[in-house]
This record gives sequence, C-alpha cells and structure tokens, in this order.
Amino acid sequence: MNALHPLTQYTSSSHRRARRFIRRYIARPVLSSLVSPSVEGQENVAGLDGAYIVVGNHSSHLDAPMMFTLLPGEITDNLATGAAADYFYRRRFVSRLTALFFNTYPIERKGKIKKLGGRGLTTHDGPSPAAGMTGRLLKAGIPILIFPEGTRSRDGRMGEFKAGAAALSQKLGVPIVPVALIGGYDAMPVGTFWPKKGRPRVKLVIGRPMHAEPGENVEHYNARIRASVAAMRATGHPHSGEGAEAA
Repeated sequence: MNALHPLTQYTSSSHRRARRFIRRYIARPVLSSLVSPSVEGQENVAGLDGAYIVVGNHSSHLDAPMMFTLLPGEITDNLATGAAADYFYRRRFVSRLTALFFNTYPIERKGKIKKLGGRGLTTHDGPSPAAGMTGRLLKAGIPILIFPEGTRSRDGRMGEFKAGAAALSQKLGVPIVPVALIGGYDAMPVGTFWPKKGRPRVKLVIGRPMHAEPGENVEHYNARIRASVAAMRATGHPHSGEGAEAA
C-alpha cells in the first residue's frame, strides 16, 4: 500500500516564508509589469482564519497567478490548490517548482493516475498517494483554491459550477469565499501564452464568506455560490449576488 502524500509542506513555516518572498518580490512585480491589476473586497475576508474554500470563475492562465498574488497575504500564506498528479507530479523538479509558487497538492484525473512515473508520485497496489488530499488539507486547517468550472472558458462566458466545492463546504462545515476574476480572458484568452501588450486591466473582486443554510441541498447551495461570483463579475463590486442572473 502506498503512503499518502505528506502534509508537511502545507504547514511548514519555512515554506510559507519562501512563498511570501516569491509573491512579494517576484510574482507581484512580474504580474504588474504585464497587466494593470486591482483588487476590491479585501475587508470581506479580514480576520478569516483556518480552513475555507476560495472559488472563482476560470477563463485564463492568468487566474491562478492573480489569485496567489492579489488576494490578501493572510489568505495566500496558507492557500493551497490542486494540480494534476499525472502531469505536474511526474517529475520532481516540476512538482517542487509548482509547489513553491502555487502551494500545489496532487489530484487524480480519472484514468490518468496509473501513468505516473518513478520520479514523482508512484502507484502500485492500493490507494494513490494523492487520494483525498483536498479533504485532508481542509481537515488540517489549510484553505483551498478551487475553480468549480473545472476548465477555462473557451469564449469568456462563465460556465456551470461543478458541485464539489459546495459539497465539501457543507460536509466539513467550512465557508466558501467567492471571488470574481475580471479581464483575464480579454488579457490572455485560451490559446495564447502571454498577456496582450499594453498592460490590460484585470480585477479581482472578493465576496463575503458563504455557508450552506440549514436544510439546503448541495445543488441550491452551489447555485447560490455561482450567482454570487456571476454578480460580482458583472458589476465589478463585491455583494452577495444571490438571486442575480448568472452571466
């Protein structure tokens, strides 16, 4: 049986300091040299601690760098996000680099996990080392970033949200932090590998933490989360977004 992927990196103060240095002196200056970023709604997450799930719309390769450089430091110090185990964890150098920049953890893609090579995660008999990482991290008090659409938008419009984040939030009793990413698709749409010239404007809008209501089913909770993100994306300002027409 395989040993589960360790959680040491995600609770390490030295790793946290290294990410903080990279964010301040490398990631933010580079991002600001390519685009003109702004942030709104930081007050909505002031004092937020422990485990929670940050969710956002997904339309560009800029989305993860925007999240990890523009969210308040008290969030990004501990925030972790999943990366495909069969791709990012096949080679130790790549896995360490992505882990350092984005605090990644391995997630399985159906039908892919058995292709892992010996230089990263390996699988033999029994559960994969990547099994259950999202739940394990949340239970350990580590906040998680999830893009519920599952893939980038091909036309800039927001897709449907898969219910996994809502289900985890409801099951573990942790809040959802809705975030709208604006301008990423126009600045760097699918099929491009560098932002457009002229430092196009991008914006990150942070909403108030959300919880499942008593007796609420996962589908309704998921729809409220999506509506909140869609409303902030449409207006460019943080508010609940419940009942708003999805963009």
